[in-house]
Amino acid sequence: MANVKFDRKTFEKEIGKLTNELQEKIALFGTPVEKVDNENIEIEIFPNRPDLLGYHGFKRSFLSFLGNKPGLKKYQLNKPEKNYEVKVDSSVKDVRPFTACAVVRGLKFDDAKIKEIIDIQEKLHSTVGRGRKKLAIGIYPLEKIALPITYKALEPDKIKFQPLESSKEMSGLEILQKHPTGKEYSHLLTGKIKFPIFIDKNESILSMPPIINSEKTGRITGGTKDIFVECSGFDFEVLKKCLNIIVTNLAEMGGQIYQVKIKDKLTPDFEPEKMEISLEKVNKLLGLNLNEKEMNQNLEKMGYEYKNGKVEVPPWRVDVLHEVDLIEDIGIAYGYQNFEPIIPKISTMGGENKKEVIKRKVAEILFGLKLFEVSNYHLSRKEDQFSNMGLSEKEDTGYIGIESSKTDYNIMRKDLTPVLLKVISENSDSEYPQKIFELGRVFYLDKDKKIVEEERLASLVAPGNFTDLKQVIDYLFSNLGLEFKIVEEENSFFVEGRAGKIIFEGSKIGYIGEVHPKTLKNWKIKVPISLFEINLEKIFEKF
Repeated sequence: MANVKFDRKTFEKEIGKLTNELQEKIALFGTPVEKVDNENIEIEIFPNRPDLLGYHGFKRSFLSFLGNKPGLKKYQLNKPEKNYEVKVDSSVKDVRPFTACAVVRGLKFDDAKIKEIIDIQEKLHSTVGRGRKKLAIGIYPLEKIALPITYKALEPDKIKFQPLESSKEMSGLEILQKHPTGKEYSHLLTGKIKFPIFIDKNESILSMPPIINSEKTGRITGGTKDIFVECSGFDFEVLKKCLNIIVTNLAEMGGQIYQVKIKDKLTPDFEPEKMEISLEKVNKLLGLNLNEKEMNQNLEKMGYEYKNGKVEVPPWRVDVLHEVDLIEDIGIAYGYQNFEPIIPKISTMGGENKKEVIKRKVAEILFGLKLFEVSNYHLSRKEDQFSNMGLSEKEDTGYIGIESSKTDYNIMRKDLTPVLLKVISENSDSEYPQKIFELGRVFYLDKDKKIVEEERLASLVAPGNFTDLKQVIDYLFSNLGLEFKIVEEENSFFVEGRAGKIIFEGSKIGYIGEVHPKTLKNWKIKVPISLFEINLEKIFEKF
């Protein structure tokens, strides 16, 4: 979640007086008001709506919600002019392979608008961009660069330019080692043989994404009229959506958007995605009795266009992945305060699921050992489940992939071990020891290609050894009144001779061991780690 501050005077002039009624409507829109003072209104924006992170994007959507300007807003998109092109060199393939770009002209910047664009840029970096790891954004004054642009990668010692807020020229490596921003984001390029750069026709470096822009070509001012915008990263669809968010905010400021040629594509692309919607399903899920006209009115309030059973989704919306997302927006437009609660005409006796009772008891036992519980997504990445564990996905026929995934989370997790290692990897700056566990579900295909769901327990200690985790299992099984044994067994991601399988009632239910240094290196973990993972299904049967 991100909090954004909008100028109160501008907000009240263009949207409406901040009465209690209007503040309530802002909250019902899904963006609760955090604070209001004489100068600003502070609003909380949830991660699924990055298109609301800027004032102009919020104004567009909220006025539509109020019914003032409903429907899908159309923006004029101008074809590329001469040299409006970005040439993508094959050298970026293994670094940051994709880019989406635009030119926006005729802007009239002031301090407030510059601050808004910088705020949008940084909030997109931290939310959708996952701290610039997934995408990075650069904005440049067009008058200081010569088109066309080339996007390529060079060895760090061949990259030399004056980065923002620096008084001298630096090499790519010096920026990572000496510049404050370079040091903050150096981990994003650590281990890379080449670093990506944007360079113009005159060989002037615009930036080294995802780190920093050039002082000479990468700073906009109040006198800037025309700008070049680029987004670089690993998922072209995400880059397109983020570019659309930025340039439509600039269009709301009075800018004219021009496309840029990138290989065989033109960006930005404002072609709306079309999704089918069923009135019957809308009424069933929401418990309403809307007719088609009423459904259309509610869709228009949320900025959509509806015709002949299909909805046109705004090209800056990154959160609409399924028909259910459209139905949720219909519910918001209809107004949750207008739903009438109904007590179902049935008599039931509720009871807690037996498995949940056992899982709670297991968690309480581990809490007593001062372990912290974590919870991760059911979706994972092939990289995490396989290559980072030293395994080959080609040899594994049991994983469940996600068709047409719109993110890099493209597989259902098969094991909990990788997700716990990911937690430690992403919290290396936190204090040690780190003792964590997760009770969660995994998914895989059995030998008959049927989907299997299992409840598992995994625990990890960093730094830790075999004995540390053996004591945890001993205590756990003792408190559950169960017996187990450990038999030595080799495992590719454990240290030889420091690993074993966990046997319960004659069957293997899991494994335990000290993680191999090669596996730790894959995760960029610098402390020894011990872990175990067990299948809880047979344990459930004993209660």
